[in-house]
Amino acid sequence: MIWRARQFEFTFPRPTLLMGVLNATPDSFFDGGQFTDVDAAVQHGLRLVEEGADILDVGGESTRPGATPVPEEEERRRVLPVVEQLAGRVAVPLSIDTMKPGVARAALQAGASIINDVAANRAGTDMWRLVAETGAGYVIMHMRGVPETMQEAPVYDDVVGEVGAFFEERVAAVTAAGVKMDQLVLDIGIGFGKTAEHNLQLLGKLDSFTRWKRPLLLGASRKSFIARVAAETAAADRLAGSLACACWGIGHGIDIVRTHDVGATRQAVGVTAAILKNTR
Repeated sequence: MIWRARQFEFTFPRPTLLMGVLNATPDSFFDGGQFTDVDAAVQHGLRLVEEGADILDVGGESTRPGATPVPEEEERRRVLPVVEQLAGRVAVPLSIDTMKPGVARAALQAGASIINDVAANRAGTDMWRLVAETGAGYVIMHMRGVPETMQEAPVYDDVVGEVGAFFEERVAAVTAAGVKMDQLVLDIGIGFGKTAEHNLQLLGKLDSFTRWKRPLLLGASRKSFIARVAAETAAADRLAGSLACACWGIGHGIDIVRTHDVGATRQAVGVTAAILKNTR
């Protein structure tokens, strides 16, 4: 299985890819406000690469539950200088975490290679045609609704089956717009329009999402469902639960882990992978 993202190419199976989170936002749920200054954001990105990040995911609009949309001009102002500077200083691919085709295009022009799209449930094709045109890697994430309202009593009859049906439909729509299968990554969208129980059901059935033979990305880092399961309330107290999700995931089909804590996650998944290698 190959994943292509412009000039980058990853062949699977391979050691788990770590996608380091770089939020250039004032209101993200865990590190909002820490890296709104361009120099601080760039330095944090460099630290994540030193810790072992294989990808840097740069975002300028919070997608936490209840977050309000950011105007495109403001989102560009936040992310483009960061992408431009990092593109000239790191050898790993840069991902732009955005729902806006205009921001995605500008970030690709600035040096990004991947679009991480939490709004892959959109009806229009502008984003997909951009992906086809540029050869960018594209993360299709499942989200029920929009960030502002997605956690208002989400209901599913069968969350695993419905997320699977979403991937089936989205893959067909995206490839019909000209995107190649080898550009795609799938993300079940932990915490995006899902209760803690929905998240646990999805984690328990990760293997069911391997049938498209595309890399699977898991983004559970520091998320609030960990607190609901393990009785820890603050995001700062959720590292252990985040590592548990990452280690479980790599034993059940996950190829890419999106994380705020690259160093700790690198160690945890490395040990887990070594153990799994000796059980097969």
